[in-house]
Amino acid sequence: MTPLRGFLRGAAMLLWLATAASAYEIEVERSFGPEEGREVSVISTTDLEAIDSVLEGFVAARPGLRLRYVQASSVEVFRAIRDEAVPFDLVMSSAMDLQMKLANDGLAASVSPQLGGLPDWARWRDQLFGVALEPVVTLASRQGLGDLPVPRTRRDLIAMLRENPERFDGRVASYDPRSSGVGYFLISQDSQQSEGFWRLAEVMGRLNARLFCCSGEMIDELRAGRVTIAYNVVASYASRYAPDDPDLVRLVLEDYTLAIVRSALVPANAPNPSDATDLLSWLLAPSSQARIAENAGVALIPGTGAAPSPHLRPIRLDAGLLVYDDRLRRAGLLSEWSAAMIQP
Repeated sequence: MTPLRGFLRGAAMLLWLATAASAYEIEVERSFGPEEGREVSVISTTDLEAIDSVLEGFVAARPGLRLRYVQASSVEVFRAIRDEAVPFDLVMSSAMDLQMKLANDGLAASVSPQLGGLPDWARWRDQLFGVALEPVVTLASRQGLGDLPVPRTRRDLIAMLRENPERFDGRVASYDPRSSGVGYFLISQDSQQSEGFWRLAEVMGRLNARLFCCSGEMIDELRAGRVTIAYNVVASYASRYAPDDPDLVRLVLEDYTLAIVRSALVPANAPNPSDATDLLSWLLAPSSQARIAENAGVALIPGTGAAPSPHLRPIRLDAGLLVYDDRLRRAGLLSEWSAAMIQP
C-alpha cells in the first residue's frame, strides 16, 4: 500500500467513525495474516467457519497481506455499505435482492476477476458475482417426528402439521422477514413459486411458530430439542452437523427446493479494489469452489462439486430482483405474512 493510499484509507475510516451516529452491528470479526501487512477488508453474511479455510489459503499464498473479515446479518451488511459508506473492499451476502440494489444504485465498482466457469445467470454485468449456490431446505428432528412419515412435499408438510397440532405447537421455526433480509427474500420467492406457501404460513401461525434471524439459530434450537421443524434453512449451515448428528433429518421437498446465489461485489469506495478483485478470483477458482460446494452440498460452477438435484430451482442473479425492493410491494407482502403467521 502506498503512503498516500494508506493516508486516505486512515482518513476515510476516521471520518466514518466520527460521523456515524449508530454503527452497524457486527457478529464476528477476525484477521488473517500479519498485523502489519497491507489490508483487504471483507464484510459478509457467510458464517466464518464455512469459509475460513478458503480465506487462510488466500492469505498464505500472499505474504505481506492481511485480511480482515467482518461477519454481520444481511440487513446490517446492506446498512454498512448503503447508509454508512463504511470502506470495505469486498461485500458478500446471501440477500440477493439487497446485493442487486447496491449494484444497481451505483455502489459497486466494475471489476474483472477470473471467472472460471461461472454461469451467466450467476453474475450481473461486471459488478456482481455469484460465489456459492445455497439450497434452502427444511430440517426436522427424527426424535421429534417419532413415527410420523417424513413429508415429501409442502402439501405433505401442511397435512402433518394440521393433523398433529399438539406435537408441533411452539415447535416450528422459520425466518422473521421483518428483521432478516434473507428471510424477506425467501418468503417473496416462496409466494411466487406456489400459492400453497400461504396455507403453510397460516398453519405455522396457528402453531405459534417461533421466528429467528438466521439459519444458525434455528439449527441450534432444533439440535437442542426445543423445535421439531425448521423451515427455510440455508443448507450449508446444516451440513456441518450431518452425518455427525443422526437426529437431523433433511426433508427433500419434491415440489421445489429454492437455491439462492451467495454473491460478492467490490464497493465503489473500496480502498483496496485490486486485492479485493484478486480475492474474488480466488473464491471462483476450482479449488476454492470445490471446498465451498462441499459445504453447500451443490456446485455453483459445474465440475467443482455435486450436481444440482432435479428439484433444485436456482434464483437468477438479475435486475428482476429489484421488484422486491418496492416499498408498496414489501409492505403488502409483510402484511400478508403477518396476517398468516402472527395470529391471536
